Amino acid sequence: MPSTTNSLFLNQLGSIVGADHLFTDADKLQPSLTEPRGLYQGSAMALVRPATAGEVVNIVKTCAAAGVPMVPQSGNTSLCGGATAMSSQTIVLNLSRLTQIRQLDSTANSLVAEAGCIIANIQQAASEAGRLFPLSFAADGSAMIGGAIGTNAGGTNVLRYGNTRELVSGLEVVLANGDLLDDLRGLRKDNTGYDLTNLFIGAEGTLGIVTAAKLKLFAAPAQCHTAWLAIDQISAGIDLLSDLQQLSDGAVSGCELMSSTSLQFALRHQPGARAPMTTQAPWYLLLELTASDHFPLASLLEKRLSQALDDGQVRDVVIAQSLQQGEDFWAIREAISAAQKHEGGSIKHDIALPIQRLAKFVDATLPLLGQKLTDIRPCIFGHLGDGNLHFNLSQPVEMETSEFLAQWSEFNRLVHDQVDKFGGSISAEHGIGQLKREELVRYKSPVALQLMRQIKRALDPDDLMNPGKLLPDK
Repeated sequence: MPSTTNSLFLNQLGSIVGADHLFTDADKLQPSLTEPRGLYQGSAMALVRPATAGEVVNIVKTCAAAGVPMVPQSGNTSLCGGATAMSSQTIVLNLSRLTQIRQLDSTANSLVAEAGCIIANIQQAASEAGRLFPLSFAADGSAMIGGAIGTNAGGTNVLRYGNTRELVSGLEVVLANGDLLDDLRGLRKDNTGYDLTNLFIGAEGTLGIVTAAKLKLFAAPAQCHTAWLAIDQISAGIDLLSDLQQLSDGAVSGCELMSSTSLQFALRHQPGARAPMTTQAPWYLLLELTASDHFPLASLLEKRLSQALDDGQVRDVVIAQSLQQGEDFWAIREAISAAQKHEGGSIKHDIALPIQRLAKFVDATLPLLGQKLTDIRPCIFGHLGDGNLHFNLSQPVEMETSEFLAQWSEFNRLVHDQVDKFGGSISAEHGIGQLKREELVRYKSPVALQLMRQIKRALDPDDLMNPGKLLPDK
């Protein structure tokens, strides 16, 4: 774009949002162009921060008229480069000023939040109304609902409440030509054609820009019981989970798996962290059950875990004796990802497997890693209840980080081929972004890819919405 035209275009954007919310200086752009894991360093013409859906509409219309691509961004917590602009001819459309909770209806158990609302703030608003918004993950305090919708984020409560897709009943979306799709009614029954809301969830901003969402709320649990278990086999944990779900009438809200290595990393690097038990084991489970007051959850949990100890299904059990102790257990689990950074280079995989094949996948894949690189340190943790593992690989202690990371592609191929062999997915909750889009050619069916491209062309024929993300090059 010629400099004169460029100045006119930027002036138009500034007139929409105000000069204080349009940034072109490198130092102001830098935070929005840096991907959290440092895998990508981006580039952009400008950063623009609208405050309303109407301003987003006007920005998109201005960009569409000028042929300027847009990269939507909210909390910039994407782990796959999905919110990183990579061209000086694009703008970053940052939604962090869209922070209004427009409506909260306790009777209908729903809440309408704008795309820039931080997840933790939505949780708090629901709690103050005596309700629960169950979407929860480590970045609660910085991630925003727009980004969570874009990647169909998961987290620790998916087992009981579902991922983001299952928590959204309606959306407000600005399309590539600037039209506003208002689908916020969120009716439980509305059979009037295609499900347009679901089309944009998990699309990573490649089809349109989400400006608001109608979210589902739930009754706040009156009791919560948390337990830490040491187990020898993943399969034993899966069997125990199945039993507890049946016995408790679905009251298991969380079931997290941690390898001994991942636990060691968290205890080593999380200030104040203490091991919940002295028993050593290859694997640990973190269980959480929630219910209303009338359900005899505490006695049920204690009885089933006592039986598991007697039968040798588990090595050891600690049931939290207070809410604080339960929160301490969760703090250890949530610390693993950050702790791994202190152990050198890591090659990370966010994968999903059929739960009945998950243990076999791990048992078959770990020896292959050791054969390829002696002393590699698999740091495996994740959401056992929904089949999602963070199958992360930390470098050998004595190896140079650069030497280890140079093998990224080889380990990706090994792990992803194994995932595919066992009927799984190479992306469970982090999205595709830039990191995995070419992998889709190998693991996504050609028919599915063709349909995705046709949808993209229909809704964004000029490829202005988050170009270079999600869809692989032809």
